Amino acid sequence: MKVFIFLLALAPVDRLIWLGFTDGLGANPIEFITRSTGTWALVMLCVTLAMTPLRLLTGSVFWIKIRRMLGLFSFFYAAIHFLIWLWLDQNFDLAAMVKDVIKRPYITMGFLSLLMMTPLAITSTHWMQKKLGRHWAQLHRLIYVIACSVILHYWWHKAGKNDLQTVLIYAAVVVLLLYCRIPVIRSKLSLK
Repeated sequence: MKVFIFLLALAPVDRLIWLGFTDGLGANPIEFITRSTGTWALVMLCVTLAMTPLRLLTGSVFWIKIRRMLGLFSFFYAAIHFLIWLWLDQNFDLAAMVKDVIKRPYITMGFLSLLMMTPLAITSTHWMQKKLGRHWAQLHRLIYVIACSVILHYWWHKAGKNDLQTVLIYAAVVVLLLYCRIPVIRSKLSLK
């Protein structure tokens, strides 16, 4: 099952490669790829956050066993999202990049989100979990802050275009998933 989920999580990359080879990326391929990878980073983040409520509702630890992989896929898509911006949009011009990060709040928030995700990805191994002990769980609670900062990134990006419908859906999903972590709600979800 893990292999199937792994392959399913790679489907957006496969789709982008297919569209690239078949001239299906539209009139602005850079924008299409950037938006697609950003969307999939957010989708994977939401799916990752959904694993704990699913465990509480079903009583199955399967959901926790795939949570790490899904979180790493969220980081994978976020890193691609960033690299496309850095390479294809900024042409590795660090001065232009810094100027863009300072000038546009949505880029600032996206950059901060990626910076916060990086230590979570680095410490996602079992070895690091043992090495950090209880500090590992404290560090990985940063995912809740990241979820909010990613929504802000998306919100500010779409607010400039006055297109907030999709953002509101993702924001509602994130709020619901974070709501499930409130101890009183969490205990009501549990099948114990």
